[in-house]
Amino acid sequence: MRVVVKVGTSTLTHKTGNLNIRHVETLCKVLSDLKNAGHQVILVSSGAIGMGVGKLSLGARPTDMPTKQAAAAVGQCELMYTYDRLFSEYNHTVAQILITGEDMNHADRYENFRNTLHRLLELGALPIINENDTVSTAEIAVGDNDTLGAIVARGAEAELLILLTDIDGLYTADPRSNPDAKLIPVVEEITPALLAAAGGKGSALGTGGMATKLHAAALCMEKGISTVIANSADPAILYDILEGRSVGTLFKGKKE
Repeated sequence: MRVVVKVGTSTLTHKTGNLNIRHVETLCKVLSDLKNAGHQVILVSSGAIGMGVGKLSLGARPTDMPTKQAAAAVGQCELMYTYDRLFSEYNHTVAQILITGEDMNHADRYENFRNTLHRLLELGALPIINENDTVSTAEIAVGDNDTLGAIVARGAEAELLILLTDIDGLYTADPRSNPDAKLIPVVEEITPALLAAAGGKGSALGTGGMATKLHAAALCMEKGISTVIANSADPAILYDILEGRSVGTLFKGKKE
């Protein structure tokens, strides 16, 4: 199976901005094992700015753009060094791809990106993709790394996108404020009403983070790609997902 896994900064770092060693080592071990089992894996990884904050001992995430970009420049080196070192322990080669919103919206650049991605997979490498925060002065034009994960999944013609996050999946209400909220195991269709319910802070389904995940799932479902939203607390959950066990929320991609 060709699968895209998206991880966020909260999975990779502690609140201090320093590397969460246990989480990152487990993630790399699991992804390496999935590759050993024959799966083609693409990793969409946040974390450059967060790791740069820790490396530069800034104490908190900067608010001005030059410092954000400086932190990204430092953090991207640290992030890829960490991935390269850990995946190398399991005899896997990683490749870094940094993109911007302009790359995704420019036909020739997007085609070059797709060609590179497909060739890396043919060569057995594990592509690691992130927004190029050092030159991009706004969030990626398509929205965020959840949506970037969907675009990568579409470009790679993947079968599955997995969005690892800090909650178990999509609920009937915000589980952090409503004890009666129930996990929704399967979604067949993303309706306008569902998108509106997840539209932002204070909405029925929680913060705006869920809205971006639903948007990403909708982009994938258009192309027949399934999406799973699941908790990143233990990266070993990826085994359950790829072995078809009910974990998180599955958005079923319908083949045309």
